[in-house]
This record gives sequence, C-alpha cells and structure tokens, in this order.
Amino acid sequence: MSRLLHLYQSLSDAAVVRLRNDAVSLEGALKLVSNDESFLLRLARAELAESVRVAAGSVSRLSCMCHDPFLRSFHRVFTEFASSGYDPHAWTLTNPKEIEAKHKKLERYVSLTSTLHREMEELSVLESALRKALNHSINSKDHQKLCDLQQKIFWQKQEVKELKEKSLWNKGFDGVVLLLVRFVFTVLARIKVVFGIGHCVPYLSRSLSASATVFPSDQNPNSENYAIHVSRPFKSLKLDGNGDLGCGSFFESNCKLLKPMNGTLGASALAFHYANLIIVMEKMIKSPQLVGVEARDDLYAMLPSSIRSSLRSRLKGVGFSACDPVLAGEWREALGRILGWISPLAHNMIRWQSERSFEQMNLMVPKTNSNVLLLQTLFFADKEKTEAAITELLVGLNYIWRFEREMTAKAFFEGCNNSFNGLLNVNHSETQLRT
Repeated sequence: MSRLLHLYQSLSDAAVVRLRNDAVSLEGALKLVSNDESFLLRLARAELAESVRVAAGSVSRLSCMCHDPFLRSFHRVFTEFASSGYDPHAWTLTNPKEIEAKHKKLERYVSLTSTLHREMEELSVLESALRKALNHSINSKDHQKLCDLQQKIFWQKQEVKELKEKSLWNKGFDGVVLLLVRFVFTVLARIKVVFGIGHCVPYLSRSLSASATVFPSDQNPNSENYAIHVSRPFKSLKLDGNGDLGCGSFFESNCKLLKPMNGTLGASALAFHYANLIIVMEKMIKSPQLVGVEARDDLYAMLPSSIRSSLRSRLKGVGFSACDPVLAGEWREALGRILGWISPLAHNMIRWQSERSFEQMNLMVPKTNSNVLLLQTLFFADKEKTEAAITELLVGLNYIWRFEREMTAKAFFEGCNNSFNGLLNVNHSETQLRT
C-alpha cells in the first residue's frame, strides 16, 4: 500500500512539473547521461512502470488467497490491461472523488498498521520487563512498581486490540486486495496519461494534460467511451515515435530500457562507489586546509586504476610549487562549477540506494516528498565522461591542497621569524640598558 501511495504521489501534477523542469533538465544528467530529452523521459517512464510491475507482483501473490475468482485472475487481467488497455471488470478508478476516497483509505490503513506494529513492539517490551521483575524477589517497595507495570500492560493491550480492529490485522483478503487491485490499475493508467501512451487504452488521448483525470462519460456510464476532465493546461510528457511502446510488450520494453548500456557506470557496477568518491572530494574541496596527509592517501586508495592512470598523466610535469593565489582562485571557481552539476547526481545516487534498501522497501513507509529517479543519479552516466570530470576535480584539489599547505607553512615560518626577531630586539634593548 505504501509503495502504491508513493507511486501515485510521484505522478501528481506537481511531481510531473518537477520531472519536466528539474529532473529532465538536470545539468549533470544532460552532460553525463544524455542531452536527448525524449530519452530521459523514457528512462523516467520505464522506472515508474517497473515500480508498478513490482507492486502488481505483490498484489498478484495476495490475490491467490482471495475467494473471488475475478481477483484470483488479477495477474492475467492486469497483463492484458497493460498491453491493450482492456479493463473487463472496470477496476480502474475514474472518478476524482472516488480516487481521493480510496487514496485516503489506503493512507489510513498504512498509518494504523504502522502504529499497530509500534504498539505491539512496545507491548512486547513491557511484558518482557514484567517477566524479569517476577523472576526477582519482590519487596514492598517493588510491589507498587510491579502494579504500575501491570496496569501499563493492561492499557497497552487495549490499545493494541483497538488498532487490530481498525487496521489491516482483522481485514479479509478480498476487500483489501480489491482496493490494491483498483489502485494498481489506476496508477498504470495515470502513467499512460502522463507520458502520452494513449493508443493502447481507448479512453486515453495522447493530447491529455499531465493533470488530466479520466472518468466515465455522464451520457452513457456503461459505455467504453470516456470523457476527459482537464484541470490545468499542462501538456503530457509526449515521447517521440521511437519512444512509443508496443502494446504487446509494455513491461518488457521498459525493463530492457532500464538495463544500463555498456560504457555506463551502472553496467560497470561503479555508480555507488563513484558517488561516494565525489562526495568525499566535495568535502575536501570545501575545506582543503583541513585535509591531512592520511585523508589524502585514503582518497587515492579509493581511485580505480583507470582514474589513477589518467591522474598520473595529468600531473606529469607539474611542479611542486603551488603558491600562485590567482591560479588557486581559478581552480576553486572551476571546481565549484564542476561540483555544481556532478554533485547532485552523486547525492541522488546515495539517496536512491538508501530509499530502496530492504528496510525501506519492506518495513518502512516511503517518504512521500522523495521522488529521486535513476536518471537523476550516476547509474546511467557515461563512464568515460564521469572519470574525466573526477580526474579534473582531483587535479584541482591537488593544487589547492598544496597551495593551502604552502600558505600555512609560509605563515608559520613568518610568524616564527617575527617572534625570533622580536626576541632579538628585546635582548638588544636589555643589553643597551645594562650598558
């Protein structure tokens, strides 16, 4: 449920606007992934479609335990709906008010069940404390504490009992699975609306706005023809001819698109490592005067052989002196520009990875304000271009690090000289006074 809620919120009007204005226009993605906007949109669509497929797989396993034969056939019907748009049981939510009501119901179930989980854990802790207390000799002073603990357990059990009644604990499979099924269909329909994939679904038009909501025509509620309600004149994220999906291979085509091509960091399994490397360099570049020799050696140890080789080539013939403040300023400006577009991809890579960890995906409710997509990370980034940018950062960092060390040493040496000269002057003055 929490996954489906997160997916639906990822397709809201505001999220779609952010996708167009921020994600697809992200400078780092344009430099390292592709400057083809339609390709970036296909990557976004593919990841969202894959998320729906995974959620539908979970619903399919639950549907096998239902009594309703229609629900038990969910997998077949959903696959057909994804390919042709045919919805024989009218499971797609089409009325805005109905969608909002089901959305709130899902949110309530998620919240109550999450609260039940916490309260059951608290009850377990209290009962464990009671068992420990009973195993020890009870004196008159401890008797009151024991009574208070038993009272807490009583009220905690009452709280758990009430939450079990309201949450998913006591709900039957058929009702809950039907709610999930309808939302899965609705989310997939929304994806097709947003990305202008309407030819597979009769009532979806490729000219819809991204905020369009599909609902049955008032003239003929039983008809397969649907009217379109447009709440805002924002065009859908239409893809070019090459980006359109064949109806018979909706999920297969998206799955293939998400497979990173050769020459990308995802294909080399280096995306996460390079993200950490860039973040470490970012911290060092912001405060080079705080970087010690050991930290510098640790950074070098993180470098793969390809970057070490290019770094040695770039530093060959570079002198040991780094005392030009103008050049140091130019390097700082250049490094700031590079970090400005590559750093967001690195941070997004870490964020994407953490949000999709086992705990986040299976035990915790996804953060509703987070919509990081793979195209905003280093996963699809060109390996050669990324390594060239990292090498440039290392060369610049090397100069400003040595510059800061030389300036610090110079200041220390001048301070020592001033102190020594001051001491000589004092001694000379004392000699003159004695004379």
